[in-house]
Parts: sequence; structure tokens; C-alpha cells
Amino acid sequence: MQTTAQRILSTFDQLERPSLDLHTLFEFVGGNIPGEREAVLDTVTDLVKQGLLSPDAGADFYRRTEEGRLALAAPREVTMYMREGCHLCEEAKSAMAPVLAAFGARLQEVDIDDDPILLARYTNDVPVIFIGAQFFTQHRVDAARLRRHLENVRI
Repeated sequence: MQTTAQRILSTFDQLERPSLDLHTLFEFVGGNIPGEREAVLDTVTDLVKQGLLSPDAGADFYRRTEEGRLALAAPREVTMYMREGCHLCEEAKSAMAPVLAAFGARLQEVDIDDDPILLARYTNDVPVIFIGAQFFTQHRVDAARLRRHLENVRI
């Protein structure tokens, strides 16, 4: 069973929206029972403190951070922080493609130039690769190491 925090973070994917208001979170996560609404509000507060949500455009709106998205990443979900025109990013993607296909792993490409926080964090380090919520490598991908890692992942 999912925790309230997981349900809140996954609602952004479910509704395919980058920003959600508290009313929507109450409706999809907590229902209309006062105790459940209070639990949602407390959890949102905790998620903001943890950096998994951030306040957005108004007092009652929240945006899931990249850390919040990664917190939900499946064990074989691979995230590559990259930028357009990066030759190392293209090399990494090519090296990973056959391994990911062999394991049915999914690649999520995130362009750091679209997010000021990611740009500041990774500007000189792309590509940066995460598997699930864990850092795996940056700059170059060792396909044999990636294969070994995915072989040992428990689903």
C-alpha cells in the first residue's frame, strides 16, 4: 500500500500536471474526511521540508521537484540528465540503449537547460545517470557495469 507521501508525489504523474493545488491533492489523496485532509496537509508540509515539493504560483499550489520525481523512480527506471548537442550525452544514450532494452528498463531524459536548479547543479557534469533514485555515473557509461547493476536489481 502506498504511503500518503507516495500518493501525493504520484498524483502529478496521474494528472499529468506540473503544478497542483491543495484542493486537488485533498480530492485525489485525502478525500473529504477532516482527519485525512489534515494528514495530506501535514504530508505536503513534510515534502516541502524534504525538498520533494516546492511552493508554486500561489499559496496553495505546489510543484514536484526533480528529487520528488526520482523518489518514485522504479528500480529499473534510468534517468539521464543531459542537454541538447552534448556529444557525451549521445554516446551515453547509445551505450545504454541495448542494455536497457535487454532488461526492459525505461530511459527518462531530462534536459538540464529547462530547469534552473538542474542547470546550476549539473551544468559541467552531463550526462549524469541515475538508476531508480540512486546516482549511477556521470560523463561516460560503462555498459558492462550497467548490465551487472541491472542484473542485480530486485523488482
